[in-house]
Amino acid sequence: MSGPAERPWQLSGVELAIFDKDGTLIEFQRMWSDWVANLATALTAAHGAPLDEVVYATMGVDRRTGRVLPHGALAATPMARLREALVEALAGAGIPGREAARLVAGAWHSPDPVTLARPVTDLAVLFASLGSHGVRIAVATSDDREPTERTLAHLGVRHLVEAVACADDGRPVKPDPAAVLWICEVLGVPPERSAVIGDAQADMAMGRAAGVARLIGVLTGAGDRATLVAAGADMVLDSVADLVPAG
Repeated sequence: MSGPAERPWQLSGVELAIFDKDGTLIEFQRMWSDWVANLATALTAAHGAPLDEVVYATMGVDRRTGRVLPHGALAATPMARLREALVEALAGAGIPGREAARLVAGAWHSPDPVTLARPVTDLAVLFASLGSHGVRIAVATSDDREPTERTLAHLGVRHLVEAVACADDGRPVKPDPAAVLWICEVLGVPPERSAVIGDAQADMAMGRAAGVARLIGVLTGAGDRATLVAAGADMVLDSVADLVPAG
């Protein structure tokens, strides 16, 4: 095994890399902007009057471009809470609460993690390369466990990921540090020997609260460079592909 001096410079001194999923390991905009558009269409059809404005505003998506906003709810909010927020928003728009809940229940669906998940790079190569340099792999996501497990398996990297923390596991969710602290405890690696890699403010806040050694932002998801730096990122990369060691 290679020694610490030979590790990729971004992860020098790091034994554990904890990755976000959507927007970090897989393409974010393609999956989630289409999902919001479909959800708005279904709700409008069921209600009989336009609900696009409410849906896009609640999810934090630019209606004109379809881009998920860095500070929006969709950037790092569990699905269960997104659903609750949409019911609340419809009620706030004048639809009676019971009817709002009925409409959302009829239109709600999760993106198919197999047909829509597109990796930002060859994740098997990335994870194997980091592993050969002594960096272990974990995932902390705001998505639920069932689609997360299916996605990692579909991408052929589940066996390379030593621990996975999901939104419906019963722990506090991002930006709370609980997921990172749990992963570190399970794998026996202290936070100060770990790094968090993600595309959103919540990822940086989670890692900072956990006391990790490195916060690495990536530009393949919801966050832009300014947002990630303001959230405390030690460095911002174009993609996790930039973590592959040279040579």
